[in-house]
Amino acid sequence: MTTTSTLGELTGDYVLDPARTRIGFVARALLVSRVRGTFGAFEGGGRLDGDDPSRSAVRLAIRAESVRTGNDKRDDHLRGGDFLDADVHPSLTFTSTRVERAGATGFRVTGDLTVRGVTRPVTVDVELTGAGRDPGGAFRVGFTGRATLDRDDWGVSGGRGMVGRKVALELDIAAIRQS
Repeated sequence: MTTTSTLGELTGDYVLDPARTRIGFVARALLVSRVRGTFGAFEGGGRLDGDDPSRSAVRLAIRAESVRTGNDKRDDHLRGGDFLDADVHPSLTFTSTRVERAGATGFRVTGDLTVRGVTRPVTVDVELTGAGRDPGGAFRVGFTGRATLDRDDWGVSGGRGMVGRKVALELDIAAIRQS
């Protein structure tokens, strides 16, 4: 894949490539270790305006039941009422409210994150990692992103004493331009 020469060349409507996108998290556990996990089922996309990022917008919907940490018992606990409450709140959603440039290839994406029916503002720092046409001719973009959340802000208070309040979101985004 070749890299574009200007951000303006990125302008268009995109959908996530679920086979090449990773939505993950890291939380401190038992004071000495970290628990890493991912969400395997999600959909999203948006409009990217490389010349005027303020006209960009993104949306993401994640299936709460798709959480995976490599431990079935822990995954079931995370899906339950103490954490994500996936039976009552099957989706976590993010809808951007503002996108602004942050450096040569960086962006700050602010939006509303809804978890367990609670909506709070979040800002995700995003960095462009690549863009260009794949061998099949489709135009793709890649981004990494990170944000740190206090899970108590969304009422995710299970595991007190076993799991820290701060959760780092880690995003590796691949998207395909549709228009």
